[in-house]
Amino acid sequence: MDRIIGIDYGRRRCGLAESDPLGIFASALDTIDSTKLIDYLKKYATSERIIRFVVGYPVNLDGRPSEAKAHVDAFLPLLSKAFPEVPVTLEDERFTSVLAHRVMIDGGMKASQRRDKASVDKISAAIILQSYLDRSSGSSASFDPSHVPDSQSFSKTRRKR
Repeated sequence: MDRIIGIDYGRRRCGLAESDPLGIFASALDTIDSTKLIDYLKKYATSERIIRFVVGYPVNLDGRPSEAKAHVDAFLPLLSKAFPEVPVTLEDERFTSVLAHRVMIDGGMKASQRRDKASVDKISAAIILQSYLDRSSGSSASFDPSHVPDSQSFSKTRRKR
């Protein structure tokens, strides 16, 4: 079945989320060591057809890319090389960790469970993906900061404001 994969990329750990086959809902999937992410996605792709990656792009409050951007920028060509046929959309990830904690609190998770960064990462990935799904259901616009690295391997479209 067709799936869209959301990625909250981090230097050490990556949160992953997947869409339902209709591309309506995002669900937290897993948290993976960053060095094992491509292998994990390749294995995932043997059972599900990945039709798009939505990667969280770290942006400061003023709209400029954050210092974590360098890690995401280094990852994007690796993802595009491993999956050249799958388009990549960058999604503004501001406040996703804050929202993830809010979801955990509202869901009744105990404080000790909320301190688990792996849970925060995969919930953040689900928030990133759901944001894309919600917007794309009414439009094909996606986030594109002005400092996205040049690459022919992934798509960049301007977000309508």
